[in-house]
Formats: sequence, structure tokens, C-alpha cells
Amino acid sequence: MSSRTVIRGGLVVTASDETHADVLIEDGRVAALAASGTPAAAAWTGDRVIDATGKYVIPGGVDVHTHMELPFGGTFASDTFETGTRAAAWGGTTTIVDFAVQSVGRSLREGLDAWHAKAEGNCAIDYGFHMIVSDVNQETLKEMDLLVEEGVTSFKQFMAYPGVFYSDDGQILRAMQRSAENGGLIMMHAENGIAIDVLVEQALARGETDPRYHGEVRKALLEAEATHRAIRLAQVAGAPLYVVHVSAMEAVAELARARDEGLNVFGETCPQYLFLSTDNLAEPDFEGAKYVCSTPLRPREHQARLWRGLRTNDLQVVSTDHCPFCFTGQKELGRGDFSKIPNGLPGVENRMDLLHQAVVDGHLSRRRWIEIACATPARMFGLYPKKGTLAPGADADVVIYDPHAEQVLSAETHHMNVDYSAYEGRRVTGRVETVLSRGELVIDQREYTGRAGHGAYTPRSTCQYLT
Repeated sequence: MSSRTVIRGGLVVTASDETHADVLIEDGRVAALAASGTPAAAAWTGDRVIDATGKYVIPGGVDVHTHMELPFGGTFASDTFETGTRAAAWGGTTTIVDFAVQSVGRSLREGLDAWHAKAEGNCAIDYGFHMIVSDVNQETLKEMDLLVEEGVTSFKQFMAYPGVFYSDDGQILRAMQRSAENGGLIMMHAENGIAIDVLVEQALARGETDPRYHGEVRKALLEAEATHRAIRLAQVAGAPLYVVHVSAMEAVAELARARDEGLNVFGETCPQYLFLSTDNLAEPDFEGAKYVCSTPLRPREHQARLWRGLRTNDLQVVSTDHCPFCFTGQKELGRGDFSKIPNGLPGVENRMDLLHQAVVDGHLSRRRWIEIACATPARMFGLYPKKGTLAPGADADVVIYDPHAEQVLSAETHHMNVDYSAYEGRRVTGRVETVLSRGELVIDQREYTGRAGHGAYTPRSTCQYLT
């Protein structure tokens, strides 16, 4: 069945342009754009006509860092692929790239198959996978080549979490050398986990057990040191590097220096580092546990450097690292021992709105909003121009966004499967009104019309952002 949708009268905002244009969608793809009111646009007819007057028409968000159903600390992230992708759609995100996990002693393929089984038939929006490499050996390295060929083109390693996901420098170097050959992109959790474990042990021995100590032991200097080390290992290997969830000004400085040297080094930050701080970790009565994530929240003075990094392109992407754990029964596992609090925050539904608030507040331009939330993540991870833009031939992942609507973020009204909001009570300007995924309505005038199973697995090409 052929279908046509016309979106009329909105301000189309992409990473490169802002124009008052109508959008014609045919059979799940953008067919054409034409200036509103012109004879060409006026001649379009459709099975569905959406009036976007006074609204923005933007590409669906691309969140390249989510953890649905992730096992961590003896429990699981509370969002399934069904609940998490539905919440993403409510927040204007139409593609996620989640992390499949290799268990130590098992193959990459086994981990990837397990994540396919979790996601298949359950997603409301399109999805892809990165691969967490926990066990670097000759077989793993060969498997990396095969995964790149089939569209899993990025591999995450951890300098943190000894005994769980941790890789030593030799393992990291080998994986980077392999990715230099096969075109894959290494994603790095850059924190010196060996040193952090010493500081955790010492803090607990002193009786420092509250959530705020999570931030104090995971020192900014240990994020910066690991970032520096990862950059130099990548330089030795001749491989590009993408550093995830950058939170500290010292780490941004390391990325900026490497980019000034002309290295293919990239940085991602997340809304929690832009809008929250150690003040939240210090909230009384164990409330601070809600904000435990790694890398940790930093003192407020780091925020200005992160915003500047986003403006200067020392940081290229804002993802969420969405990894929700309920306060009741999950975060509470760490009462009396901050090291046992599951690490992660909910956020997949809030990212586009918080970044629009940053536009309202003057931190970002409208086009930069779309660049860091849609276009660059799609380019970085081999999804562009299918995703991340509105142009003929692109998937019709389209959001009608009301820039004037006000809302209050709250667990009462969000759609993530978690019992608190990291942004409870925060008033923001701007709200998603309608969302199309490959031309199908998922959110229609603030009504959910999507379905589990609409979302399709999306293989990816290699990084399209290299210099």
C-alpha cells in the first residue's frame, strides 16, 4: 500500500539549514521539500496532511548511547526495549543504538545474538547495536571484522570496572589496531578503574558510605588521565577514538588538544553533566543515589566548559547513556555502601527537550541542537543520510516540535519505566507534538499510536565523520 503524507507550514530545521518549507513523505521516506506557499508545495496531496504552522519540523533524534535491559550490579536496567523505545519516541528520538554485551569467556556473536533476541519485535523505533568487548583475544579480534561487515561497526571498551568490563592497555591497543584495519570505531569509557577501586576501598574504610562519595572517589583527574591514555593508544594504533560520557573539564581539555593536533578523536557528553551536578549527589536521605552514574556528576563549574565544548565542536554529540534503575529496590541496594548503587540514570525521553531548553537559554543555536542530537550521531555511527536529516531519500523520521509549549519534567508524566525523574520539577520550554518513524505515526498530537515491532534493526556503515 502506497502512502503519502504532507507536512505543511512548519520551520524545517536541520544541521545545515532553517527554512519555512512543506515536506512530502512517500512510502516511508522523504520525497521532497518545497518552500511553503509555492505552487509546487501547494500542488501536493496526501492521505494525511499535518499542519505544522508555528512549529518546528525536525529530524527524529538519534541517541547512540542507551542501555536497555542491561545487567549491572546484580540487577537489570528497568527499561525493556519495548518501554524504552516507546519513551524515546515520546521524547522525539526515532533511532537508538544500544550496547550488546560480550561476557568474559564467551564470543561476540553470542552476546550480539542475545541482544537481538531482546530487541526483535519489541521496539517502537529503529535501532542498531554497538558491541561491548569485554574479553580481547585472537578469536574476538577476528569476530570484530565479521561484525563490521554486517553493520555492527563500533566497539566499546572500558578502562573502568575491573573484574566486569575492564580491558588493560594491551587489550585496548590490540582492539584499536584491529579497528584501524577494519574501519570500526572504538568507543571508550575513560576512567582509571584500577585507581578508583583503591579510592573506593579507602573511602568505605573511613565510613564514607553516602552517595556523594561516589562522585568524590571517581576523580576528574582520573577521567582526564584515562582520556589522555586512550587518545595516545589510539594514536599509536592509527585508529579513530570516540570517548563516551565526557563529564570533566580536564577531559575536554585532553580532547581539544588531540583535535588541535589533527587526530580523529571525538567526544560525547550527556544531559546529566550539562544540567545536574554533585549538588544532586549530596541530596539527603539517600536521595543522592538517584544520581549515581559513571562517569559521575561533577561540580557545577564543569558545566560551562562542556557547553563551550559543544559550541566549539571539541564535543560532537549529546547522547543519554540511558540506563535506568528504580530508586525502590534497585538504587537502594547501595544503602550503607555507595559502591553497590547501580550506576545509571534515566534520560532517553528528556534529551531533545533539555537541549531545546539550551537553545532557549542561549547555550546553543537551533541548528547546533539538531547537529549534536541528530545529524552528527548519525554520521559518527554510519546512519547518515538515512537518519539524522530531512532530505529527499532519507527515512521519514520526523518530529513536529512545539517550541512554545511549556512542560514540567516529572516521574508522574514521563513514560520511562522508572520510579523517579532525574529532572523532577524542572520547567522547560518546548515539547514534542507529533512523531513519525519511517512515515508511520508513533506520536500523534500527544497520543501514542506506535506499536512494539514497528522499529526495525538498522545495520550501519563505518564512521562518516573522519577528517
